[in-house]
Amino acid sequence: MHPVMVPARFHPTALVESDHVGEGTQIWAYAHILPGARIGRDCNICDHTFIENDVIVGDRVTIKCGVQLWDGLRVEDDVFVGPNATFTNDRFPRSKQHLAEYPRTVIKRGASIGANATLAPGIVIGEMAMVGAGAVVTHNAPPHSKLTGNPARIIGYVDASPEPAVTLAEDGEDASQLGEAVVFRIPGAKDLRGSLSFGEVHRQVPFEVQRYFLVFDVPSEHVRGEHAHRTLQQFLVCVAGRCNVVIDDGVRRHEVVLDSPGKGVYIPAMLWATQYKFTRDAVLLVLASEYYDAAEYIRDYGEFIALRQTGR
Repeated sequence: MHPVMVPARFHPTALVESDHVGEGTQIWAYAHILPGARIGRDCNICDHTFIENDVIVGDRVTIKCGVQLWDGLRVEDDVFVGPNATFTNDRFPRSKQHLAEYPRTVIKRGASIGANATLAPGIVIGEMAMVGAGAVVTHNAPPHSKLTGNPARIIGYVDASPEPAVTLAEDGEDASQLGEAVVFRIPGAKDLRGSLSFGEVHRQVPFEVQRYFLVFDVPSEHVRGEHAHRTLQQFLVCVAGRCNVVIDDGVRRHEVVLDSPGKGVYIPAMLWATQYKFTRDAVLLVLASEYYDAAEYIRDYGEFIALRQTGR
């Protein structure tokens, strides 16, 4: 049997000038859709919304009351936009002065934008990200991140399970699984002269080290990482201060706090890793199994998910 096609439904007071509205979409009272706009299937476009010409809205999108979607906006499938959320497309607007081309703002699949949030032009809200009510977002939001405040900062990651190794250094365990990654207790020694910690290749560090780098002076509102590697392995130790590491296998997310030179996390290839919540004094040491190769990096989360699903 063929699926039953449900036609789009327009409220009598809605002004729908576009011929590109998908089946099952409902457009409610006093909404105005300009001719160039493209709206997907099974969307819910609520009262007093306005959608400009150069706008593409995916399938199963909910746009609540009082929202305007301006030229340059791309809204992917399954996005929720809360009431009175504000999108912008010109950083320095002047009356009757128009840009030749408007910056592209993208809301990725499954993301949610809270009521009264404001988004700067030209940014990307990552897959399944959650923007809190009233947040003012001025930078890209990583996939699955949770943002609040003005300016918006990342406060956590959606569904990220806390590390199971919080007491690792205290309970005598040498290692604990963190999904496909591993948290290691790094041995140390302490006497009147001070303290040291140490690790050995093929013991705490399970690969031959070809490269290292240090990450420091990171403003607390910024994130690092946000990529996966095709074959490269990494071992991370926060040798000063503290930072959080989120490790994503495409289905589950795990989060570990690196707050001591006595703790390190091993990240194998083909895991998406993000570091955030850096303290001002944080110094993150990264040991890598390969020399730098730009082709090794997977920086698009959608590509990463596709590669994980195909097992490449």
